[in-house]
Amino acid sequence: MGRWADGENLHNPKSKIEMRATILTIEVRYEQDVVMTRQRARQIAELLGFDSQDQTRIATAVSEIARNAFQYAKGGRVEFRLEGESSQSLLVCIRDKGSGITNLNSILEGRYTSETGMGLGITGCKRLMDLFEIESSPSHGTTVRMGKPLPKRSPLVNASRLTQIVDELIKRSPSNPFEEIQQQNQELLYALEELQKREEALTQLNRELEDTNRGVVALYAELDEKADSLRRANELKTRFLSNMSHEFRTPVNSITSLSRMLLDRMDGELTPEQEKQVTFIRKAAEGLSDLVNDLLDLAKVEAGKIVVQPDEFEVSELFGTLRGMLRPLLAHNSSIALVFEEPHDIPTLRTDEGKVAQILRNFISNALKFTATGEVRVSAVRVSNTITFSVADTGIGIAPEDTERIFEEFVQVDSPLQRQVKGTGLGLPLSRKLAELLGGSVWVTSTLGVGSTFFASIPLVYPGSPEEPALPPVSWDLDPQRLPILVVEDNAETLFTYEKYFQGSIYQPFLARTLIQAEQAMALFTPSVIMLDILLEEQNTWGFLRELKENQVTQDIPILVVTVIDNEKQVMASGADGFLVKPVDRFSLLNQLNRLVKPDTPSKLLLIDDDPTARYVFKQFLGDIHLTVIEAVDGREGIHLAQVEKPDCIVLDLSLPEMSGIEILSRLKNDSTTNQIPVIINTSQPLDAQEQTTLAENTVAILSKEMVSEDVVTAKRCQEQIARVREALVKAGIALELCEEDNV
Repeated sequence: MGRWADGENLHNPKSKIEMRATILTIEVRYEQDVVMTRQRARQIAELLGFDSQDQTRIATAVSEIARNAFQYAKGGRVEFRLEGESSQSLLVCIRDKGSGITNLNSILEGRYTSETGMGLGITGCKRLMDLFEIESSPSHGTTVRMGKPLPKRSPLVNASRLTQIVDELIKRSPSNPFEEIQQQNQELLYALEELQKREEALTQLNRELEDTNRGVVALYAELDEKADSLRRANELKTRFLSNMSHEFRTPVNSITSLSRMLLDRMDGELTPEQEKQVTFIRKAAEGLSDLVNDLLDLAKVEAGKIVVQPDEFEVSELFGTLRGMLRPLLAHNSSIALVFEEPHDIPTLRTDEGKVAQILRNFISNALKFTATGEVRVSAVRVSNTITFSVADTGIGIAPEDTERIFEEFVQVDSPLQRQVKGTGLGLPLSRKLAELLGGSVWVTSTLGVGSTFFASIPLVYPGSPEEPALPPVSWDLDPQRLPILVVEDNAETLFTYEKYFQGSIYQPFLARTLIQAEQAMALFTPSVIMLDILLEEQNTWGFLRELKENQVTQDIPILVVTVIDNEKQVMASGADGFLVKPVDRFSLLNQLNRLVKPDTPSKLLLIDDDPTARYVFKQFLGDIHLTVIEAVDGREGIHLAQVEKPDCIVLDLSLPEMSGIEILSRLKNDSTTNQIPVIINTSQPLDAQEQTTLAENTVAILSKEMVSEDVVTAKRCQEQIARVREALVKAGIALELCEEDNV
C-alpha cells in the first residue's frame, strides 16, 4: 500500500537538500489507503513542525484529493516531498490515470454545481493550502500539487533531520504484514457493501453528513483565504458562527430527537437490526453536536469574543452544583465513586464561575470516561493568591510522552477505553484556553495504570476586575530624547512589568488601559510603535486594529500584538506588524520593537576609545551582529564623527586623552544634532555611587571592561560579557538578528 522512496538525500546524511527530497510515496488502491494517506499526512506535518491546525488542514486537503482519485479514477499515487533550501515547503503530489475532470475551470472558479460534492472538495482544498495546482486531461488523467511553507519558527530540515523523519515514520508504520491488512480490510469492505444494500436510508444520511462536513471545511478555508481584510474576515466569522449555531445544530438536534422517538417505540416496534442502526445514528448525531459546541467555544476564545463576567461565588457552592450536574454520568457504573472534598480556608472567589465550572466539568467527565473502577476525587486548595483545583482519578493513566499532546486540538490518546468512549479531542485544549483567559493555567500528572490528576490554577480575583490596585494617573508628557511607545493593556501587573522593562531604554512608554485612553493619547502625539493586547475586557480590539490600518493617518504606525493566545496567523493577517506571546521577556520585547522602528535599516555604531586592544575586544563581543562600526581614538574625533555620521549608538570610554569621557558626554547631550543618540559607557574606571547615578541619567547602560589576561578568561565569563553587551545594544535601539541559542 505504501513504499519508501529511495532518494539520494536519504542515503547521504551529509548532503544538502538542494531542490527536492521525497519523504514518502503511497499507492492508493483500496479505500483504506485513503485513511492511511490522511494519517501519514498528519504524521509528516507534525514531524516537520506544523501546528495542530495546519496538521488538520494538510491532512484534510490530502485525504480529500486522494479520495477523489480513488472514487473517480479507481486509484492513484500520493507523493510527499520536501522542497527548497533556505525557504522550505511541504509539497504533496497526487496523480491518477482516470478520465480527467471535464469541468475543471468552472470548478476552480466556483461556478460548478456538483451532485457528488467533488467541486466543493477541490475548492475547499485549494483554500486550505498555500499552493494548489491541478492539471487534468482525458489522456493523462489528473495531477494535483499542493504545498504549504514550513513554519517560520521551525528549523531548516537538513539531510540528517530528513533521515530522522523517515525513521520515525517507519517506526509508526503498521507492524502486521501488508497482505493480512489488505485481506482484512477487503473483508470489511465487502461486509460494509452488503450492509449498505440493506440500509439505504442510513447511507443517504451519511452522504448528507459528508456534504455538511465539506461545507464546514469550505467555511474554514474561506475564513483563512479572506483573513487579509479584517472587516471581511469578521463578516465571514459572524456568518460561520450563525450557520453553525442554527443551520447545523438544528438538523443535528432533529436527528437526535427523532432517533430517540424511534428507540422509545413511539411509532411501533423495531427489529433488532433497526434498533442497532438507529442507535448508531443517535450516537453520531450526539458526537457531532459535542464537536460543534467545542469548536464554537474555541473559535470564540481565539477571536477574543468570549466575555469574562467576574462575580463572587464560593467553592463549596460550585462543588454542590457540579455534584448534582454530573451525578447522571454515574447512573450506569456503580463501581466508580465521585467524591467532592469539602473546601477549607478558601475565601470567596471573584472570577467567571461559568468558565471555572466548564473547566472542571471537562476534567471530571474525562476522568469518569477513563476510570473503570475506583474513584474520582475533586478538591481545591489555596496557594498564595490563587486557588488550585484538582481532579484525581484511579483510571488508566497517561504515558509521559502524551501529557502535553492531550492539550492539543483533536488529539486523543489511543487506548481500549478510548475506543469505547469517543470524544472530540477539544475539551482539554478548551479548558487550557479558558484558564489562560482567566489568568491561570492547567497541567496534569499521571502514571500509566495508576491514574491521573488534572490541575487548574485560577487567581482569587480575575486580573481584569475593578478591585485591582489603581494605576497612577495617565500622563502624556513627552521626553524629546526618547521614542514614544503606546501600550494598550488592561492588566495592572503586566503594565507594571512593562514600565520596568522600558527603564533605561530609548523608549518612553505611555500606558492606556482602555481604547478610549489610547485614542486620547494618539490625538496628542504619534507613537513610534503601538503595543496592543488583543484580549482587552469588553473592548473591540479587533475593530481598533482594523481602524488603525484603514486610516491613512495611522496605517504606517507599526503595531505589535502581545497577548496570551498564540493566534499569530490571525493577528498578522489582520494587519499587525509583529506578534509575541505572553509572558514576554525584556530582551525579546525590546529587540522586536527595535526591528519595527528601524525595519531593514543597517545600524551604525560609533566606538570612542583610545586603546586599540579595547576596541578590538569590544568588536569581538559583537560577534556576527550586522553593524557598521566607526572608530574614534579621542574625544574631538568622536564628537566630529557623531555630528557627521549620525550613528544609531555611541560606545564611550571614560578614560581618554585631552578630553575625559564625562566632558565628551556633556558636549554630546548639549548639542542638538547629537543629544538624541543613545550612549553606552564602556570603561575600566571604578565609579562611586554619585558617578553611577549621574551617568545613568544620560546613558542607556554602563559596562565594565573585562581587562584580564587571556589565561584567566573563561568561556563562561566571555559569554556573560557578550550577553551584557547585546542587552545594552538592545536598550539603545539596535535590532539584533540572533540564533535562538544566542538569545539572552
